[in-house]
Amino acid sequence: MRIGLQVPDFTWPGSPHSIGPTLRRIAVDAEQAGMSSFWVMDHFFQISMVGPAEHEMLEGYAALSHVAAVTERVMVGTMVTGVTYRHPGLLVKTVTTLDVLSGGRAYLGIGAAWNEEEHNGLGVPFPPVAERFERLEETLRIATQMWSGDEQPFNGRHYRLGRPLNSPPALRRPHPPILIGGTGEKKTLRMVAQYADACNIFDMGTEGISHKLEVLRGHCERLGRDYDSVVRTTLGSLHVSADGREGTQSVDQVVDHLGELASIGIDESIVSLRNVSEPDAFGLLAEVVGQASGIMVAGR
Repeated sequence: MRIGLQVPDFTWPGSPHSIGPTLRRIAVDAEQAGMSSFWVMDHFFQISMVGPAEHEMLEGYAALSHVAAVTERVMVGTMVTGVTYRHPGLLVKTVTTLDVLSGGRAYLGIGAAWNEEEHNGLGVPFPPVAERFERLEETLRIATQMWSGDEQPFNGRHYRLGRPLNSPPALRRPHPPILIGGTGEKKTLRMVAQYADACNIFDMGTEGISHKLEVLRGHCERLGRDYDSVVRTTLGSLHVSADGREGTQSVDQVVDHLGELASIGIDESIVSLRNVSEPDAFGLLAEVVGQASGIMVAGR
């Protein structure tokens, strides 16, 4: 089983001057600890679940380029890009650039968008939810077309591209993997089955995750997709300590939970660390990663 790192918060001691050096150190430490992927949120204001809107928030793809420059192995992606933030042709170009410059390590993490506050604050149109899902599906079709090298015009309901040229092409073949974040059973998980290489589900406990995976399996069966070709990931948080006291988790406790996730078919647990900016945050995490590498994922 694999473990990835999400960094959702950049409000660190000494910021903003400390943000660049701290992010570089975190990225290097994560890779050295054996983590398989590195993710940042694609938001422009901090989200309420993490902190007040005024807290520091980096633009996602610039931050990932910074991370890619100091790492060699970890995959990099947004968890996840709201479809409303960028025109799909420019989004595919951006992810392709990240893939080329990182040596083929980019993900396209994408979802239907939800944070109305930052849309209103920065003047970004925020259409109704049904339209956002329509735009998401068209964006997935555009990404697939552009990464296939097909330059024929795209004429959708919301987007029209006269010549979807994408040069240079992505290094990753057949294309950078597409991860769709979300748990909506009728639309989101159906789009995972139809378009995506990976899904991401909040770590809501094994019973809740298992239900969502069964819904995904059903969509795959109806669409003729091999369910096992979908990489299944979760998103949660950790605060690892030597003894597991005061609301923290010991290495053994974390590994036990990872075993539970693997037993229901989760391939990768993506976590945020509550103490990620502390220099010694990755010592115990390296132990977790080492033990997790020996956990077999059910069905794999």
